[in-house]
Amino acid sequence: MRAVILAGGLGTRLRPYTTVLPKPLVPVGDRPILEHILRRLARAGFTRADLCVSHLGELIQVYLEQGADLPESLELRFHWEKEPLGTAGALQVVDDLEGTFLVMNGDILTSLDYRALLAFHEQEGAALTIAMHRQQVQVSLGVIGSEGTRVTGFIEKPTLDYEVSMGIYVYDKRALAHLPDGPCQFPDLVLRLVDAGEHVAAFRSDASWYDIGTLTEYEKAVEALEAPDSPLAG
Repeated sequence: MRAVILAGGLGTRLRPYTTVLPKPLVPVGDRPILEHILRRLARAGFTRADLCVSHLGELIQVYLEQGADLPESLELRFHWEKEPLGTAGALQVVDDLEGTFLVMNGDILTSLDYRALLAFHEQEGAALTIAMHRQQVQVSLGVIGSEGTRVTGFIEKPTLDYEVSMGIYVYDKRALAHLPDGPCQFPDLVLRLVDAGEHVAAFRSDASWYDIGTLTEYEKAVEALEAPDSPLAG
């Protein structure tokens, strides 16, 4: 099995940590988040990981090749973005993508069952499958409903429920035919596939999941990883 890790982002929301470190190398517990990701992928049976790198990518390559504790069964390959290509466009720098493969962001800490995700994708016959997680958003103010100048409703500090992308996807090769030349963000590719009548599947998961793109989420991930019997350790 093969996975592509998107590890080329600037990590601006995690500054000052990412001033000197690329976000995938920010430590969570005793090892970088990217090492946790790769170890969990290897445990799930993945034998190759393609890393799309750009910002401080040399540090990522040096660490993974010389400092990381990774299984020998996992082959790493590095692909360089000369210019930012986006969360879908980055796949254009990865050669020989065939069949079905996993794609995920390089800043995700999760206990998601990757094998179950892949099996679901195959069962659906989808061009693309998106792993989704239910997220609650607390609005700290009163929300007003209105029509013109007339107030029609008032909800005090509501809690909203959304299904959000986990930043983890399964692609079939045919999805790549819908990528435009040059930069493309993942939401744009999803809409292209939907407009073309392709099947984009939703895989709902209640696994532990942390996107460490912000300091708040980073601190939550560290706390969760260090908890007794944490399912998140790589």
